[in-house]
Amino acid sequence: MKAEQSRINIALAQTNIVWEDKEKNFKKAKSCIEQAAARGTEAIFFPEMSFTGFSMNTEITGELDGMTVDFVCETARKYHINVGFGWVKACGEKAENHYTVADKAGAVISDYAKIHPFSYSGEDKKFKGGEKLGFFELNGITFSNFICYDLRFPEIFQAASKRADVIIVPANWPAKRCEHWKTLLRARAIENQVYMLAVNCVGEIGGIEYTGDSMVINPNGDIQALTSSGEDILYYSLVNDVGEFRAAFPTKADRREALYASATISAL
Repeated sequence: MKAEQSRINIALAQTNIVWEDKEKNFKKAKSCIEQAAARGTEAIFFPEMSFTGFSMNTEITGELDGMTVDFVCETARKYHINVGFGWVKACGEKAENHYTVADKAGAVISDYAKIHPFSYSGEDKKFKGGEKLGFFELNGITFSNFICYDLRFPEIFQAASKRADVIIVPANWPAKRCEHWKTLLRARAIENQVYMLAVNCVGEIGGIEYTGDSMVINPNGDIQALTSSGEDILYYSLVNDVGEFRAAFPTKADRREALYASATISAL
C-alpha cells in the first residue's frame, strides 16, 4: 500500500520592505502573519533582511540584543505558525546575514548565516560568510535554506539536497537580473530534484528596483505558483512527492562525488 505523503500549507510574503525601518516592517510582517494564520497556513517565509532591506549600514541594522528574533518568536507563538525571516547579526568587525526559522511554539529551530557574501556589491566588506548548512523539519518534511546570492553556487545545493526535500531561497534579488533569478531557481530544482520556495522583495527599496517573482517550483522544474510586481502573499499546499520524482528518474544515483572532489583538487 502506498505510504501517505507528508504535506504542509506554506505562504511566501513578497513585501515592499521599508528601508532600514524595523518597526514599520515588524508591523507589516505581523499583518502578513495574522492573515496567513487565519487561512490555516502552517509556515510563512519572508525575504532576505526582512525588516531592513539589503543594507550595508550594519551599524544601523546589526543586532546583538536579538530584538528581531524575539519579535518573530513571540509573534509565531501568538499566531501558532512557523515563521522564516532574515536579519543582521552584529559580530564585531563584520556582521552576518542570517535567516532564521521560529516554530509555532516560538522556538528557534534553524539559524543559517549566508555562506557567500555578494562581493560585487561590497557585501563582503561588511559581512563575513557562514560556515555551515542549515536544516529543519516541519510536518515530517526536511527543509534547508540559502540566501539570495548563494543561488549561484550549485555545489551547496547538491550537499543540502542529500537530506532536504525542500530548499528555501529568501532574497533581495534586483529587477535587472530577474531572468537569472528565474533560470537559476528552475535549474536548482531540476538538478537537485527538490521543491524550491523562492521569496523575494518587491518595489523600490534603498534605491534599487525589485520585481518580486516569488515562486514555488517542483522537482521537475515546473513553476507551481508565482507572484510578481506587487506586494502579495503567495499560498501553496505542498505535498512531499520528492521521493516519487527521484525514483522515477534517479539521476542522483549516477553522481560520482569522489571524482568531483578529486577533479577539483587536481584542477587547483
